[in-house]
Amino acid sequence: MAVNTAVYTGENGVIKFDVAGTPTNVASVRSFTIDQETSTVETTTMAATGGARSFLPTLKAFSGTADVYFRDDDDAQSALFAGIGADPATLEVFPSGASTGIKLTGEIIVTGFSITSNFDGIVEASITFQGTGPLVRTVA
Repeated sequence: MAVNTAVYTGENGVIKFDVAGTPTNVASVRSFTIDQETSTVETTTMAATGGARSFLPTLKAFSGTADVYFRDDDDAQSALFAGIGADPATLEVFPSGASTGIKLTGEIIVTGFSITSNFDGIVEASITFQGTGPLVRTVA
């Protein structure tokens, strides 16, 4: 697969969610965000050099959101909807498309699925999730 060597647009981004053991494209994705963070612990002592606090990294975590046009006929959206509070399932995210750039893979717990309907717009859904375990980055 090709690796991006410059900036790129997200118009070809793809999200896949585990549907009965098969990574399945989520239909009508508008945007998604993956947040990674690490916790820290303070190691400052009374004799701190330069009067500055010091820290060490500890545990890593990831979470995210996805915004989609709501689809009744999409198996992946249905699985995400049903997945609130269920056992963790695999999520695959391709920021620049499934055939170029990177793939991020991790186990997630779906924490929310909100549906928004407006009289003058398309019905949309926002999905939130919490990662459990590592977020793995590979070349798509």
